Amino acid sequence: MKKFFLLLFFVAAAVLLNGCNKEYSDNRVNLDTGVKSDNVVNNALTRPVYGAFSLLIGEGIDLKDVKVFRNDADFMEIQVTGYNRAIYTKRFDYKIDWLDKNGIGVDSKASVWRPVSAKSRTTFSFKAVAPSKDVVDFKMNTRKTPE
Repeated sequence: MKKFFLLLFFVAAAVLLNGCNKEYSDNRVNLDTGVKSDNVVNNALTRPVYGAFSLLIGEGIDLKDVKVFRNDADFMEIQVTGYNRAIYTKRFDYKIDWLDKNGIGVDSKASVWRPVSAKSRTTFSFKAVAPSKDVVDFKMNTRKTPE
């Protein structure tokens, strides 16, 4: 019975601590499961036993900031900043879809998957410039770099 209450205590503590972890979020940027940091629910060790306690929070990319501005030529630029919590270099790809004032994608040969390499326990950032002055918004997706 003591083991049951101890397990219950650890599960409750994990849920509480995970709820206190405030993450930066921007709905225009989608971090794929294999790229972003895991949490107690989707960590590789706890995934098979959903809701089970784990001391491991998971390691991966945390999104810290997304800055959007117009450069001197009036093209939209974005700067994405993140932090790699992993103890190893994390490699992933990103793709930006540029949108006009109606939310329609602007055709661009630059809208392709681009690689990023974030060194262990460091901050990283990258910039992208819109292909047209008509661009007013964007959507960015990430994925694990194909092996």
